[in-house]
Parts: sequence; structure tokens; C-alpha cells
Amino acid sequence: MESWKVNLISVWFGCFFTGLAISQILPFLPLYVSQLGVTSHEALSMWSGLTFSVTFLVSAIVSPMWGSLADRKGRKLMLLRASLGMAIAILLQAFATNVWQLFILRAVMGLTSGYIPNAMALVASQVPRERSGWALSTLSTAQISGVIGGPLLGGFLADHVGLRAVFIITAILLTVSFLVTLFLIKE
Repeated sequence: MESWKVNLISVWFGCFFTGLAISQILPFLPLYVSQLGVTSHEALSMWSGLTFSVTFLVSAIVSPMWGSLADRKGRKLMLLRASLGMAIAILLQAFATNVWQLFILRAVMGLTSGYIPNAMALVASQVPRERSGWALSTLSTAQISGVIGGPLLGGFLADHVGLRAVFIITAILLTVSFLVTLFLIKE
């Protein structure tokens, strides 16, 4: 199989797991924040919003830096950094003992972001021009599917294995993504 096809398939799963990781806590975030000791309705709403949004705020701030570094050091390195960094940040969220720890770990998750844009750039740089529209659209389905499936899977898993276990399972999926990237992606 051509290397660009192997790369496309590999990063498809990475983008899917990243989308999943981004959205999986939506159904139970307020419950988790409550478990961490925030009990008043007003504080619960505020902390749930803050802990969810800080990931995206930090990601928006650091994304240009990661893109510039990818241009100099390579996209595979950035894919590895993002998948492993997110896996560690999400794993540690399972062991948070207060809302401040969760908030900081969600910020770290944003700091380690960048898998999806680097996957897009990698595919765009390698796919034959006549297949680029198809390849990038196919890659977009991965992220979208993950973001859609994340709340469904997160809610289901939270009901069946507990809130903290969802973070551990998601970290395992991102670690698989890291390993697939490490061994299959060719730049």
C-alpha cells in the first residue's frame, strides 16, 4: 500500500480518538466537578464551564506555535507530542482530587493539542493532488465522528464503569494513537 494511504488511515484513527477525547466528558463533567467538591449550583455551573473551555482557550493560544514548530521539526513529531501529551493529561484527570487540579490538567490538555491540524497538514503534503479533496474530507469525518461519538461513549461508559474510568479508557485510546503514529506514519 502506498505510504500516503497508510498515513491517511493511521491519522484517521488518531483524529477520531482525539475528537472522542475532546468531547467525551460533556455528559458527566458537572457530575465530576461535583464529585471534586463543588456543590453550589452557581459554582458548579461556573466550574463546569471553565474546566471545559480552558482546553480550547489554551489550544487557540498555542496552536500557531505548534504549527511553526511542525514546519521546522516535522509533523510526525508534533503528532507524537500531541497524542502522548493528551494521553497523559487525560489519564491524570482521572486522579484529580479537587477542581483546581482538573482545571490545570484541562489547560495542559489544551497545551498539548495539535493532533488534528498536524494530521491535516501531513496528509495534504503527501496525498496526490487529484486525491487531496477526497483525502482531507475523509480525514474530517474522523474528527467529526469522534466529536459526535464522544458524548455517547462517555455517557455510556460513565454509567457502566464510572466517571474516572472514562478518562483512563480515553488515555489508553490516545496511547494506541501514539503507537500507531510512532510505528506506521512515514514523513
